[in-house]
Amino acid sequence: MHAVETPTPQHVYAGLMAGRLGAPVEEPLARMLASWSLGFGVLPDWLGLGEGRYMELMAHHFPGIDPTSLANPGRVPDPGRRDEMVDLHNLLIATRTGQIGSELLMADIVIAGCMGDDHLWQDLGLWNRADLSRLMMDTFAPRASRNTGDMKWKKFLYKQLCETEGIYTCRAPSCEVCADYQNCFGPED
Repeated sequence: MHAVETPTPQHVYAGLMAGRLGAPVEEPLARMLASWSLGFGVLPDWLGLGEGRYMELMAHHFPGIDPTSLANPGRVPDPGRRDEMVDLHNLLIATRTGQIGSELLMADIVIAGCMGDDHLWQDLGLWNRADLSRLMMDTFAPRASRNTGDMKWKKFLYKQLCETEGIYTCRAPSCEVCADYQNCFGPED
């Protein structure tokens, strides 16, 4: 009698990569999908896209994969944060790279990850911070390239959002002299 092998994110990822279309964003997206399908990260049902948009994303990037085979119930987004999500959506869409047709969908997935409590790469179910940096540069390069100090991505996005709204809450004259420097720029392990 053979024991049934429990799937790992790496196993699911390998299957996704075998059925992908070939865009660079598919590598971090496959990691997110692999983690999400096994219950890791905080992404909600259908990655926060709704079933129809999720199916569209999968058909575009992973046409060889049955999208329902990955579907896993996720967290329910907090409806009280809807305005925040709209503001983040507008921020990301205003500076999308324009290289892939699914950037609007990717923006909504990143925003769903922003609703979590850990580092953004962890909330998205990515395997490391480099995956998120690649995703941000592939999808939102004009915005992502502004992160010249390698600020933690979630903090960076919210700082950008505040600056867009003309809100400057930091009392330090620059990040380098701020007492909370490690909270924004320290390691994300």
